[in-house]
Amino acid sequence: MLSGRCGANLLKTCFASLKAPCLPRLQPFARTFATEVKSSQNLNDAFRQSTTLYKTYKPVTPGLRHLKRPLNPHLYEGRPLRLLTVALRRKGGRNGHGRITIRSRGGGHKRRIRLIDFMRTEPGACDVVRVEYDPGRSAHIALIKNRNPNVKQPWSYILAPEGMRAGHVVESFRLGIPDGYVPGFKDSKSLRGKALESGEGEGGQSSSASLAVGVLRNMTLKLGNVLPLRLIPTGTMVHNIALDPEGRALLVRSAGTSAQVVIHEEGGKYSHIRLQSGEIRKVLQDCVATIGRVSNPLWQNRNLGKAGRSRWLGRRPHVRGMAMNRCDHPHGGGRGKSKGNKAPRSIWGWLCKGKRTRKPGPKGPKNSNKLVVKERPRGVEKRNL
Repeated sequence: MLSGRCGANLLKTCFASLKAPCLPRLQPFARTFATEVKSSQNLNDAFRQSTTLYKTYKPVTPGLRHLKRPLNPHLYEGRPLRLLTVALRRKGGRNGHGRITIRSRGGGHKRRIRLIDFMRTEPGACDVVRVEYDPGRSAHIALIKNRNPNVKQPWSYILAPEGMRAGHVVESFRLGIPDGYVPGFKDSKSLRGKALESGEGEGGQSSSASLAVGVLRNMTLKLGNVLPLRLIPTGTMVHNIALDPEGRALLVRSAGTSAQVVIHEEGGKYSHIRLQSGEIRKVLQDCVATIGRVSNPLWQNRNLGKAGRSRWLGRRPHVRGMAMNRCDHPHGGGRGKSKGNKAPRSIWGWLCKGKRTRKPGPKGPKNSNKLVVKERPRGVEKRNL
């Protein structure tokens, strides 16, 4: 009898060991509504890599259901350098007379404008102190400090390229390559893209000149460096492109955008740049550009989740014309939801769809842009990409 009971207890112990292990209970008041999005699986040849790109939230409120934010753990969470900021004076879409000139503007959180250095005239190496969030633009910004304490402004903000982190070193060669920077290389205005690609300098083509050009590219073609287009080889991805040799950068400044150097002309005056839209245009080779792609490429897939976040950004509701009265919009009034079978017009009566707003080019009638080699794809051509 005793041996039977011992055998039964032994069987119970064995079955109990096969059960799933007990997990510790969570605290009843734990804050568990903020969770990360499911990891996206990327299949590689050698291994499977799991990366988390966005952060979503448990839908405990309607405003959190569709909220999606890109994850950027490398961003600095403190306040910006006040020396490089100015107060933003909001106008709510009004002009100097107090009349509304831009609709759907107004309100928003209090901000300070970050002063970005789009000139990069100070030479010398600069250390990247941190990468910050800028509420006034889609891209991230980087705080850099010049190693030379005698410059006019050692601290400055720049657009952060994709992959830039604290501790990186950037340098500006807007004024050219300093003498002695690369042994055997002497910078001059006559040394253009085509001559640089073939390794021809003032002394003609030689193996030493080709070696000097290779060393130059290895030392200067780094993330965040500023170079004249004549010193950038074809195929390089750039951003922050200037259109004036002495002006600030104007093109390719939005998050995730980039341009590509296509070709250097034989004459040595222009370089062809393929922009983000697909347009190919001429830019003077003495104009500068920054190496790399603009940071925060995931910004385009964000979701604000609710209308209140648009109000925090200073955006007011945009009312449809058919929802207005006849005295307020050409589409207003009438019975039901009809605009009266009219051609779509703006609130001021201008034609909105199908009306040509620019002349065809680039080599068409006068006043067209002669610097555009190939226009950006439109219509069927764009849909076929």
